[in-house]
Amino acid sequence: MNRASCIVSFMETLIHPDIFRKHTTAFFTGKSPGADPEKISGAASIDKQKIYLPIQKHTDKVLVLDSDLSPRIADAVITNNKGILLGVQVADCVPVLLYDVKRNVIGVVHAGWRGTAASILKKTIETMRERFSSFPDDIKIAIGPSIRWCCYHVGYDVLESVAKATGNGEYHINRGGQYCLDLASANKYQAISAGVPKENIWVSEECTYCHPDKFYSYRFAKGTTGRQGGFIGII
Repeated sequence: MNRASCIVSFMETLIHPDIFRKHTTAFFTGKSPGADPEKISGAASIDKQKIYLPIQKHTDKVLVLDSDLSPRIADAVITNNKGILLGVQVADCVPVLLYDVKRNVIGVVHAGWRGTAASILKKTIETMRERFSSFPDDIKIAIGPSIRWCCYHVGYDVLESVAKATGNGEYHINRGGQYCLDLASANKYQAISAGVPKENIWVSEECTYCHPDKFYSYRFAKGTTGRQGGFIGII
């Protein structure tokens, strides 16, 4: 298959949330093209050097990206720079895309259970407000494919940590003595509690564990696996 055919194939597998405006490039990937900058570059028609992927360490650090595109440790990135494609890499964790439609500010978040317990999405929204004067009413959010409560069984300590950060909501159940946690829903509730209207939030219904043919899943693979991603830019 030649390069042009590969790019068409990649584009056909991208998941485009319909909540964002057309002039914003925003999508989630599966196994193809994964999170490979070379392949993403072709699919998004952007220079590979303009794709920014932070060094993810399951922190609650929010990076405000300026002209310095050197890789830094963070699990959330925001910017108002045009021509930059922000991305995060995941394989069960929750990829989140944000866009302030009034101030043209974009953001990405990698939210595993540790990040969710540390309220990383809420902190990202707060940082957008502090640095760019964003109002939650103007922020649109897309929550991409991740492991859902059908397949994510956790210990009580994990559930308790996430519940302390999230509060009440339909994001966990006890099934036959097993705690089942839905991080996508937990992040949705956290965004709502930060002031984002629920109609401004799009959530993928796909479970990465349930579809190992389509998505990488750390739990399904029992540890060693690739990564897909979530990407957004004002191109």
